[in-house]
Amino acid sequence: MGRKFLIAANWKMNLPPEGSLKKGSSYQTHADVDIVVFPTFLDIRSCIEAGLMTGGQYGHPEGAGARTGDVSMAMLAKAGCLYVLCGHSERRADHGETDEDVVAQAIAALEAGIHPIICLGETAQQRKKGKEKDMVKQQMSILPLESDLTIAYEPIWAIGTGDTATAEQAQEMHSFIRLLLPADRREKTRILYGGSMKPENVEELLKQDDIDGGLVGGASLNPEAFGRIVEIAEELQAKKLNSSEAH
Repeated sequence: MGRKFLIAANWKMNLPPEGSLKKGSSYQTHADVDIVVFPTFLDIRSCIEAGLMTGGQYGHPEGAGARTGDVSMAMLAKAGCLYVLCGHSERRADHGETDEDVVAQAIAALEAGIHPIICLGETAQQRKKGKEKDMVKQQMSILPLESDLTIAYEPIWAIGTGDTATAEQAQEMHSFIRLLLPADRREKTRILYGGSMKPENVEELLKQDDIDGGLVGGASLNPEAFGRIVEIAEELQAKKLNSSEAH
């Protein structure tokens, strides 16, 4: 069947969208597509109790200690989180997270039994200078790529701006990222698009060979829009499955 689409809803510092908790069990009926929500720490329990596959937006690499306001990866695991975001562009910008911090988070997540989604990408200035691949290669170079990770490509210039990379631009970067993975991980590792995915562009993006889903921000706060993204992903996944069976 190949790689299964993963659609992740990053709710950021927002309450769960109205009605989303009631839809929890119905989201899990989408057997051909993995759906994960990333609520605030305060809403993790209610999301899990609603039947939603849930992740943390951040986890500290240390297990415990004098870290006011932080939550460890082990605590996320104990709460029932299956996934965690590492190095989201907003965390890098607002909290000064470095590539080294992201590596530490990823390793701690793996040790805690949580699947890390590593976020990386370039700024508008870096792309304008033609440095987008250099930037991504640098971020990838110190990751534990031999481990079971998911990568989320974030063109930072498209986060929260309404701008979106074209399907061709996104595919070029996703293909480049895949080639940076160890040979035995290339076909297994999912690479998500994280730059303003919405109902209007999801089909064209998910039709690309190396785009395996999306890390959805703004559109995930609109249940109707997010539901449509999931529906389109499921339709495309079914077509991929039928095509592979035909061959």
